[in-house]
Amino acid sequence: MAAIKVEDISHPPMDQLQGLEYCIHSSPSWVETIALGFQHYILALGTAVMIPSMLVPLMGGSDGDKVRVVQTLLFVEGINTLVQSLFGTRLPTVIGGSYAFMVPIMSIIHDPNLAMIEDPQLRFLSTMKAVQGAVIVASSIQIILGFSQIWAICSRFFSPLGMVPVIALVGFGLFDRGFVLVGDCVEIGIPMLILFTVISQYLKKFHIRQQPILERFALLISTIVIWVYADLLTAVGAYKHRNQVTQHSCRTDKANLISSAPWIKIPYPLEWGAPTFNASHCFGMVAAVLVSLIESTGAYKAASRLASATPPPAHVLSRGIGWQGIGILLNGMFGTLTGSTVSVENVGLLGSTRIGSRRVIQVSAGFMIFFSMLGKFGALFASIPFPIFAAVYCVLFGLVASVGLSFLQFTNMNSMRNLFITGVALFLGLSVPEYFREYTSKAGHGPAHTRAGWFNDFLNTIFFSSPTVALIIAVFLDNTLEYKHSARDRGMPWWAKFRAFKEDGRNAEFYSLPFNLDRFFPPS
Repeated sequence: MAAIKVEDISHPPMDQLQGLEYCIHSSPSWVETIALGFQHYILALGTAVMIPSMLVPLMGGSDGDKVRVVQTLLFVEGINTLVQSLFGTRLPTVIGGSYAFMVPIMSIIHDPNLAMIEDPQLRFLSTMKAVQGAVIVASSIQIILGFSQIWAICSRFFSPLGMVPVIALVGFGLFDRGFVLVGDCVEIGIPMLILFTVISQYLKKFHIRQQPILERFALLISTIVIWVYADLLTAVGAYKHRNQVTQHSCRTDKANLISSAPWIKIPYPLEWGAPTFNASHCFGMVAAVLVSLIESTGAYKAASRLASATPPPAHVLSRGIGWQGIGILLNGMFGTLTGSTVSVENVGLLGSTRIGSRRVIQVSAGFMIFFSMLGKFGALFASIPFPIFAAVYCVLFGLVASVGLSFLQFTNMNSMRNLFITGVALFLGLSVPEYFREYTSKAGHGPAHTRAGWFNDFLNTIFFSSPTVALIIAVFLDNTLEYKHSARDRGMPWWAKFRAFKEDGRNAEFYSLPFNLDRFFPPS
């Protein structure tokens, strides 16, 4: 028997992910680009509808208020996505709403001074203005950390080993948005999961005019099919005698978005009134901004991989965080009931379609802005039952998580040190937030429950986030545990050439500013 060669049982590490049809600076035809951009827009609707649908009723708002918040959130998402792709990291990332802001916003909603307001509409407006004020103040943290390049300095403590748990848990940490919500309506959730997987993976070699149409538009095709199926089930009365939770999740006529939406409505800053400012609210919101920063850092790393680009240099990453801070400021000014972060599901869609084109994402931003102003049309698409989105999340979140695990190829996983750091960070990154969620669901408040509300909000927000817990543990252990003689095991020789903009010639190709703006803002 012939000796087995090393190359037969291992694969060489690759700076850029192979197998993509289009990378960050290449694009398909304009017709395909527009269709792919619309597909990204449809996917972004899930979070844009879910967050206001959870928060607005608790604030005393009506269906009309919910629609206005959804429209405003989509409008600001479009602006932030366009700005980030032009002047931020320049990666093909959709900048969407963030669930990290839920804890401090819920705290504001339950503030006794606001909860005691009897008139529901007045309570909604007062709460909205309090949230706006807190988000506006907290946005300054990301703006300062980003544009001052402080985050670039911090990122020098990151290694491929330290980033593995962070990027992996950007996907895995969202498990409660996956099959948990599919289970709310298995009649449409499971068929969607199966159909999307079959079309995107098993039928991807089916070409029309030499184009892999099924692979590229699997999300659009499967969503239309299951949406029509869900509408038929609603029309024949399949859910008439089911409980309210099932009806709300399954029926296509329960969201009340279309009937409540105006035909044309252009969002504008401060449309809810002048923001109010409270120091306690602001401090709790700062934690959400920090969580958003960490989660976006992991998502940017994943997006660079799925766009077949090199990892963003520290300067570019910090620049993107600065512009994301501007985006959160816009969230506060317009009143979106959340802040900004990278949409993880849209990052996963880059890998599913194998198209990491920046132009596609810019087109999707155009759709967000356009349909946010045409209320009825936007509301039509936003009425897609959420289990349809949750089924797709099961695939796309897992894909992003696997990108994080792929960074292990640059490290030595025969090292007990590396095995310890990776395992502990991954496990605690899942276990600690799950403890905080379980405790909150049983006790009605987080484990941090002192008289200082701002302190409670800060700690509970931080430890609700899997990527944040993973970063704290992984980066600390990676930089304190036998770190002096483990640079090669950690993957630092490979990582070093991407730290500075000028260290690798490909950085200019992927991350240079448009319109020759690098003359005025030279990269470091």
